[in-house]
Amino acid sequence: MNRVSMHSSQAIKVACSNCNLRELCMPVGLDEQQLKRIDDIVAIRRKIKRGSTLFRNGEPFTSLFAIRTGFFKTCVATEDGRDQVTGFQMAGEIIGLDGIVNDRHTCDAVALEDAEVCVMPFERIEELSREVTALQTHVHKIMSREIVREHGVMLLLGSMRAEERLAAFLLNLVQRLHARGFSQSELVLRMTREEIGSYLGLKLETVSRTFSKFVEEGIVEVKQRHVRIANTDALKRIVNNQQSCH
Repeated sequence: MNRVSMHSSQAIKVACSNCNLRELCMPVGLDEQQLKRIDDIVAIRRKIKRGSTLFRNGEPFTSLFAIRTGFFKTCVATEDGRDQVTGFQMAGEIIGLDGIVNDRHTCDAVALEDAEVCVMPFERIEELSREVTALQTHVHKIMSREIVREHGVMLLLGSMRAEERLAAFLLNLVQRLHARGFSQSELVLRMTREEIGSYLGLKLETVSRTFSKFVEEGIVEVKQRHVRIANTDALKRIVNNQQSCH
């Protein structure tokens, strides 16, 4: 390896032990040696331009990706050629778990803004997690969190009215952002209204109408993609009233 390529490979190497997302991606309580071994596995970062695909439906599954910066949507093409959004993922979350079951990805992952991910080869993670139980537990926890989230979405789509779906969506988004150190009440929507509608099983007009209703009722303030939740309790009441009806 010549000096130039050696230097650039050093430049793209990222140390998990120094990463500010470490608490979100990696199990806490690892000793230095164990962290060093994880650092060695997660040696490569990839930059993904807005609108580009990180992986596609049907591609062989080799790695999980920890999102360092940016925002993604996962989607599948429906039989009539439309994109069905299946989820939104943000910095500090792991993407690619859909490929574990059949060794192939079952959706497309598209960057909604310029993003950077850490590549985590799954075979290496499996090897290491056999030795480091904290890592194994952590991987299982991430996987079960995804299952719980998907189950939550199915419940959402199965029984909720439009206001309840959008309220639950906004609360979930702001809660996840807050866990990453962002505001508890302000967010920038990286996805379009259409993508929100696709995810929540609502038409574009319904999403826009419901946002307008929330604005009129003083629950949220909306300026293009900037949303400020003015009354979190009102959103919670919309969701909880629905749940208590069942």
